[in-house]
Amino acid sequence: MRAGIGFVIAGLFFAGSAAAQDWQAVERVEPYTVQGATGMEIYQSIGERGPKLGIARVIAHTGFKLTWTRKYERQGNACVITVNKPKLIITYTLPKLKTKLSGPLKIRWDTFISGVTAHEKVHGDFIKDMVKEIEAISVGMTVENDPNCKKIRPQLQARLGELSNAQRARSRDFDQVELNDGGNVHQLILQLVDPR
Repeated sequence: MRAGIGFVIAGLFFAGSAAAQDWQAVERVEPYTVQGATGMEIYQSIGERGPKLGIARVIAHTGFKLTWTRKYERQGNACVITVNKPKLIITYTLPKLKTKLSGPLKIRWDTFISGVTAHEKVHGDFIKDMVKEIEAISVGMTVENDPNCKKIRPQLQARLGELSNAQRARSRDFDQVELNDGGNVHQLILQLVDPR
């Protein structure tokens, strides 16, 4: 990111497998503490304490754990996926301000954290969309001449890889727009550290 701002929000992009329509994602927030008496001090605290993503620290990220209850059934000489139910836990890692603020700085912080949270929730929505897509392609998936349900698994994994890659690309594209100069997150950072 340009303009001297060296760390950014990034979504944690990963994928797994999927299921049936009667599920809900569990969403939780994992806060980390920051402090400061000015916007710049708060931002520097984020830079020092934010979660590590690769080698860099970030303001926030969205991670998830996805597991499946999946049932493969032999039907004649074919194998069919009859049940594919996900358990999805999405974790938003976000800064939590320890310092008590008042006046204009409190308003700027509230705007900043609200915008950062909204940004990460979009990543969460992308993950939920991916799980629904996996569910749609996998329930009822049939592979002929597979009575022992051995051929269906690599075919399913190949499809899951495609959906995972699409979700990652979608998240990267979203971040690129949001984090570029003039983007929503870039503006949130500038308003926090240098209101004019």
